[in-house]
Amino acid sequence: MNDWLGRAAPDLDAIEMLARATLADLPPAYGAAALSVILRIADFPPDAMLDDLGVEDPFDLTGLYDGIPLTEKSVMDVVDRPDTIWLFRRPILDEWAERGDVTLGQLVAHVLVHELAHHFGWSDEEIAAIDRWWE
Repeated sequence: MNDWLGRAAPDLDAIEMLARATLADLPPAYGAAALSVILRIADFPPDAMLDDLGVEDPFDLTGLYDGIPLTEKSVMDVVDRPDTIWLFRRPILDEWAERGDVTLGQLVAHVLVHELAHHFGWSDEEIAAIDRWWE
């Protein structure tokens, strides 16, 4: 039996490290553009965000893209906030524990790529080229 005493769940910095590794591994065509999106890691989505989305259970939201997708942007747009991808540690850890069939790094990458897809306006085929789970 494993002794779990003294062990702690991965913290916010660990999730960010996994997300940044995913960004570093993106195909060159997307890597630089992805770095212009702000990455925010939080334990849970803010209550106002949950209310805006109509989400009642904070464990239901592992990530969120907050911005205007590149496919919808115009030079005439007034930018009121930067493009941001949120990753939520506790819901990600909860899904990871429930799944039991992927590494934490794989799950963080999957959530991040899904949110990047919203930013870039990727098709399912484009997502699948980066994230094999999408197939």
